[in-house]
Amino acid sequence: MLIEFTFGNFRSFKDLTTLSMVAARISSKYDELDTENVQFIDPKLSLLKSKAIYGQNASGKSNIVKALVTFLRIVRHSVISEEVISKLVEPFKLNKDGIKEPTFFQIILRSTTDATIYRYGFEIQDSKVLSEWLFAKTGREEVPYFTREGMVVEVKNRFKEAKKFEKLSLNNDSEIFRNNSLFLTSVAAMGGIFAKTVLNAIGNITVASGLNDPRIKEVLTEMLEDKATKDAILNLVRAADFDIENIEPRPSKSEEVTSDEDIPDELTAIFETGKLKKMPSFMTQRAIFDTNGAKTDSITPDFEEWESEGTKKFLFLSPFLLSTLNTGNTLVIDEFDARLHPNLTKKIVQIFNSIRTNPKGAQLIFVTHDSNLLNANVLRRDQICFVDKNKFGVSSLRTLVEFKGVRNDASFEKAYLNGEYGAVPFLNRFEQIFEN
Repeated sequence: MLIEFTFGNFRSFKDLTTLSMVAARISSKYDELDTENVQFIDPKLSLLKSKAIYGQNASGKSNIVKALVTFLRIVRHSVISEEVISKLVEPFKLNKDGIKEPTFFQIILRSTTDATIYRYGFEIQDSKVLSEWLFAKTGREEVPYFTREGMVVEVKNRFKEAKKFEKLSLNNDSEIFRNNSLFLTSVAAMGGIFAKTVLNAIGNITVASGLNDPRIKEVLTEMLEDKATKDAILNLVRAADFDIENIEPRPSKSEEVTSDEDIPDELTAIFETGKLKKMPSFMTQRAIFDTNGAKTDSITPDFEEWESEGTKKFLFLSPFLLSTLNTGNTLVIDEFDARLHPNLTKKIVQIFNSIRTNPKGAQLIFVTHDSNLLNANVLRRDQICFVDKNKFGVSSLRTLVEFKGVRNDASFEKAYLNGEYGAVPFLNRFEQIFEN
């Protein structure tokens, strides 16, 4: 479970910025939100089950998601790809001093398997790792496992599996541990069990940032192969009132009858080499009714041609929603409300907030423009945050709790649309463009 993610000098965020899932010590207008929307870990730690990120277009909302994606990809791929850092890390460029500063990433999370709290982070500059650190907390005290400055690593005795790799950088005889790869990922790649445990805990954070990503379709294809999972997906889709009876992966060319829509033989030959992969596609089943409303038959039209963009989005999101709720992990969604009805997005948030439907305390973090959710009976003030950008192009993040004078029974939506929290576009001069 995510406790907080901190980053700085990344894209439009010049200063250190923290996205925190720690519940504030506040009371809501509705008492049930203070018990339902919060996961009570221990007397000193309570975590939010959902968090909404608002802001005007181009304010930097998506850069928060991109910062998290960048962190995750560097952690996963820095050992196998020497270019991952240089391709993904983009410092703030609208200030000359900022270019000279390192980019900072740090995550604090609680393992869903053994309740250990990990604090792991690193700094990057000029495509190189300047520093890296790992701390863990199982009781009251946080203890270090290793710290790194440049290529010099100090490993504590409790991190025994990494001790034998401590001097690799000094001997300059490792192709895995480099100045553009992470030490933690390197230890895991060389068989470190504890390092893999930490990486698995970090890997429990899933980001759905683009529905055109072919991996989303691949995940759906895999989950449809399991009958129980498929039934759960169909139940969720039916509950969303999409009138879909069934869904199946579309047969490959070798399995289906030849048609004018088949790909050319030349492309088929390329697919078979593995250099180019076919995009997964699907067929949905819908009922046919007579004039009396009785079902007489069914059809299985092509998913891409028949279904609406909203149906596609919800179906692609459904495996992630189900998996996250089943495991108690964390799901981050960019452009959450795009193509989905406000009632549907509200229901998804309520499912995550409810003890009955989310007993494992799974977390949903989402970027949205849906002001329908800015309601005191849906979200607490600490579950609402706003991204704003100043005249120098610097983005900042604040939760509603940080705004003085906001009562727990206030109309959050009305105040936001009126600009009381910032993070909205000022359109007073819009008409002047069209006036003669």
